[in-house]
Parts: sequence; structure tokens; C-alpha cells
Amino acid sequence: MRTIARETLFQIIFSSQFGDGVDIGLKNALYRTNKLDDNDKEYCESVLSIIDEHRDEFIELLDKHSVSFPERRIFPADKSIMLIALAEILYMDDIPDKVSLNEAANIASKYSSEKSASFITGVLSAISGGKNV
Repeated sequence: MRTIARETLFQIIFSSQFGDGVDIGLKNALYRTNKLDDNDKEYCESVLSIIDEHRDEFIELLDKHSVSFPERRIFPADKSIMLIALAEILYMDDIPDKVSLNEAANIASKYSSEKSASFITGVLSAISGGKNV
């Protein structure tokens, strides 16, 4: 399972929202601290690359599907979780959407709130259900 890798990604992406992008030193420290193996590091690097390349697209999707709650008002923790899930749902075909949705809800429950978990699941389900958007 990639739960630890996803939580590591969450920490990296969350922290990047308060600075000038991903801090390489922090990223490498988190890889070591969380004892990620080479496969998990490769997965993390893939997700980070997808998010970097498609961030504008993801922001548009969040704006479109988080109905009366514009992306700029989404809590940074929740946005971080959704960016990871969007990378998986839209660009990583080897990961079932259901897994991405469940992992996002679990991370939200742990690092944000139950209310956020429901919000995140609703937005991601809407996007996942209409991938041709």
C-alpha cells in the first residue's frame, strides 16, 4: 500500500503552499524519515511532476466542481489532498479511482476533518465520474 507515500506527498505539497514551491531538502528528509523505498519515491516524484505540469487544469476542475466554494477558499490541507488524488485519477491509470478517493478521505480524516473528508469525496467523485470534463 502507498498510504505512507501519499501522506508524505501530502506533507510536501502542503508545505509548498506556504513557500516558493517544493523544498527539496524537506522532501528528501521526509523520504528518509518515512522510510520510503525506491518504488514509493518514484511514485512520489511522478505525482509531484504531474501536479507541477497540470496544476492550472486541476485548479480549474476544483473551481468547477466545488460549487459554491471557489478554489482559493479551499483549506490548504484539503487542496493538497485533492491535488494528489487528481493526479492519480486523471493521469495514473494503474490506480483505481476508488482507491484514490478512499485514500483522500482517509488522509483528510487524519490531517483535516470529517467535514473536509466529505467535501473532498464529493468534489473528487464529481470529477472522477466525468473524466471527459
